[in-house]
Amino acid sequence: MGVEQAPTAKGKQAATGLKQAAARDQRKTEAETGHSLKKGADRFEERSKSSDGKSAGAKQKE
Repeated sequence: MGVEQAPTAKGKQAATGLKQAAARDQRKTEAETGHSLKKGADRFEERSKSSDGKSAGAKQKE
């Protein structure tokens, strides 16, 4: 849920905190790896391969 879509003030505060924590974690990971993280479909494919070495498409065909 986005910050603007939260129905209560407490929900908006929680969504903002989660968004900030995710950004901090991403910056930390990028600093550790030395390159920026891929975004969108490229990121999905990268994460899928990293788990077991197979792409998402190959897993679905099995």
